[in-house]
Amino acid sequence: MTPERYERLVTVLNKRQNDLCIVLENVFDPHNISAVMRTCDAVGVQEIYVLNTKIPRHKKFGARSSSSAAKWLTVHQFTDAAACFAALRAKYDTILTTHLSSDAVDLYSINFAAGSTALVFGNEHSGVSDEIRALADGNFVIPQVGIIRSLNISVACAVTLYEAKRQKMLAGHYNQRRYSGEELNLLLEDWKLQLQEPDAG
Repeated sequence: MTPERYERLVTVLNKRQNDLCIVLENVFDPHNISAVMRTCDAVGVQEIYVLNTKIPRHKKFGARSSSSAAKWLTVHQFTDAAACFAALRAKYDTILTTHLSSDAVDLYSINFAAGSTALVFGNEHSGVSDEIRALADGNFVIPQVGIIRSLNISVACAVTLYEAKRQKMLAGHYNQRRYSGEELNLLLEDWKLQLQEPDAG
């Protein structure tokens, strides 16, 4: 590995945020998942949880949309909701779902600079299920003024993550390393292996 490539990896890892993750529930289209992964990489979110309780486990994601983003993320796949949420509860303080309800909070009222948060997005047709909403701590919505009251899942995720990034940048979260040295070393070793793949970005 060249010194320049090594420096690039370390620089990116030092911007990774360990207090924010995305959860996708029964998202059918692998290209939607890949688009979400690309946004996660862009804003420094390392972890994504893919929960499939009604559809088969994904074997691969749409490479065209992801630009191989999945290689640089820690992807957890689950087929059991309880197991997925047990893993989330072990690492994140708050779990919020995207759902239009009377008790939903505005995206821009969420404080992403305090505590750790897991954000759950539902599938393309029915959104987050009742089961998952019952397991979460609350719901949030992206304010809209149009007739159509929903966004494509990858767009909704991008809007949400960039608001989180804006808040975290103001709080200085990107100016200091968030992961421990041991965690970063493990990720760095994994990324070195990814660079050996022919389509590595």
